[in-house]
Amino acid sequence: MQIWPGHRYPLGATYDGAGTNFAVYSEAADRIELCLLHDDGSETAVELRETDAFVRHAYLPGVMPGQRYGFRVHGPYAPEKGLRCNSAKLLLDPYARAISGSVEWGEAVYGYHFGRPDSRNDMDSAPHTMSSVVVNPYFDWGNDRPPRTDYHRTVIYEAHVKGLTMLHPALPDELRGTYAGLAHPAVIEHLTELGVTALELMPVHQFVNDHRLADAGLANYWGYNTIGFFAPHNAYASWGDRGEQVLEFKQAVKALHEAGIEVILDVVYNHTAEGNHLGPTLSFRGLDNPQYYRLAEDPRYYMDTTGTGNSLLMRSPHVLQLIMDSLRYWVTEMHVDGFRFDLAATLARQFHEVDRLSSFFDLVQQDPVVSQVKLIAEPWDVGEGGYQVGNFPPLWTEWNGKYRDTVRDLWRGEPRTLAEFASRLTGSSDLYQDDGRRPLASINFATCHDGFTLHDLVAYNGKHNEANGEDNRDGESHNRSWNCGAEGPTDDPEILELRRRQMRNFTATLLLSQGVPMLSHGDEFARTQGGNNNAYCQDNEVSWVHWPDPDAKAEDGSPAGGPEGESMLAFTRAMVWLRRDHPVFRRRRFFHGRPVEGTHDELSDIAWFTPEGEEMTQQDWQAASASAMTVFLNGHAISEPGPRGERISDDSFLLMFNASPDDLEFLVPVNHGRQWRVVVDTARPGGVPAGGGPTIDGGERTTLTSRSMVVLMRPA
Repeated sequence: MQIWPGHRYPLGATYDGAGTNFAVYSEAADRIELCLLHDDGSETAVELRETDAFVRHAYLPGVMPGQRYGFRVHGPYAPEKGLRCNSAKLLLDPYARAISGSVEWGEAVYGYHFGRPDSRNDMDSAPHTMSSVVVNPYFDWGNDRPPRTDYHRTVIYEAHVKGLTMLHPALPDELRGTYAGLAHPAVIEHLTELGVTALELMPVHQFVNDHRLADAGLANYWGYNTIGFFAPHNAYASWGDRGEQVLEFKQAVKALHEAGIEVILDVVYNHTAEGNHLGPTLSFRGLDNPQYYRLAEDPRYYMDTTGTGNSLLMRSPHVLQLIMDSLRYWVTEMHVDGFRFDLAATLARQFHEVDRLSSFFDLVQQDPVVSQVKLIAEPWDVGEGGYQVGNFPPLWTEWNGKYRDTVRDLWRGEPRTLAEFASRLTGSSDLYQDDGRRPLASINFATCHDGFTLHDLVAYNGKHNEANGEDNRDGESHNRSWNCGAEGPTDDPEILELRRRQMRNFTATLLLSQGVPMLSHGDEFARTQGGNNNAYCQDNEVSWVHWPDPDAKAEDGSPAGGPEGESMLAFTRAMVWLRRDHPVFRRRRFFHGRPVEGTHDELSDIAWFTPEGEEMTQQDWQAASASAMTVFLNGHAISEPGPRGERISDDSFLLMFNASPDDLEFLVPVNHGRQWRVVVDTARPGGVPAGGGPTIDGGERTTLTSRSMVVLMRPA
């Protein structure tokens, strides 16, 4: 075999049409062997003799795409010093573009013998672990262009590759649960008809099913357990894992782009699947443990701000390079349109504190590629001071956990909620205005993968996670949910109707709030997880989306199937399109609370009224029992210009909220419009008046059903 010196960059395995360059970083290693793996179980070892800046490299002519490989690192094994090199462990390339196989759990994949954590285990892990794969980087993207949808036009749909597609009735069996399933015309048609502009995929970086879960007959379904930051998860590929997963993912992105749908990845750069000091040795730990991970004062142990056993060392230049190279790769080579960063507060930690100006954010800010895509932070972790909603830099948007909590509190009847609800409805200026951001910094959501589904939010007071095998101790215990009078399934028609009304309330509130709305997959037809609010380990029908069947009927009468599912889907579509058609619901600037200059309208851009039609006073806002109000949105007082500097004008709206347990009379404000038309009434079957709703005059009274919402429109 010919072995040429090769180059130290790019890292990983780079195929050029004639052979492959291999490059891997390690300061801890004394020497590194590249192992080419053969299908008969044998391997060919090649020592990487060339070293530049702690990067060992070689070029091998004739090594083609599909070749499996790994590294064996010879160096010190001294856990008391944080060093865990062990040449008996075949290691994944941190820059592998594809990964083949899965982990076969047993003592061989661990660096120590069970029960003796400081011992050295020299069992060969190669037959039991995953392998890296050389991939062909060439792909015909054709005329693919990123949709580049502006945030104010964005509707995000959070989905799981397998969960969304596994039970879709129109998909052939071989495409269910796969990237190809995402690209199927039936799935894309559903998303486009719903009005979705961005598909936010739960983790698709190669991840590992935990040893503990595998032993319990469960799986790491959500995928927040990354081991390969460049590799699409191989189990989601329909036709192979020797690089086919890369092609299939690219084809899915291309198909979604053709439909005008952006692809956003939920990424996990805060920790890896190697866990704590008792975890397996799969890659980073065996290459250079102290350079990749934050170690405790006693370097045998790991600092953990993620709750998963370890945290990546964000002040290491090599970790920062790994993350930035990964992000650029997914944008430039895989054509994704943005990222949602799991537990992003951990990325900001230089030492213990969360520093919004840490090196990671500096690098993102100046990067000409990464800074131009959508960047969404989950702005918290489990470490001290980790709740950082509103504290990320101006380039970033954030999952607004305060929006979720406040909207839930309002509709379940929590006292002293109205004032904060008003702030959340209008874009959370208290969180984002001071640092130069705008309403679009707020990613609004009522539900997401973590927690109750929309249906379960209104059907359960408590979590029901017994199937997870942790005696119902896992998952959030304070869900801000309300079961509407019965826990779980019921055949009581009044409770079922209230639940449907509440789901419409949440959906209408979300889609008509300022900011960027995010829907959770299946909520548009009220899917249920049976009260499980932490279904991370349920790779089965608990978590998979059950698509509505017009001929089916859920046993508990819930709208999870049959006509009720179709009705909820129709209502969700109507709210998305109402938002899309009216710029007053997706403003790019905060409200002024006064008339806007140059608009020739004497009315304020927004106004707040009591049910009696009187402007809200401080006393009204502070009343503990306050649970109802009217909001006036002035379509003639939109302050931001259009793309060519033109004035934007829209219809005006009154949003009437009655979150109280009683029916209430509302007086339509006298001086804000002569005649209004009902366009949404969540108390009506279906929520949207067929053929156009009734008209109501200014000064007229109308009754809102308990816990309902009415939207009135005044044409421009």
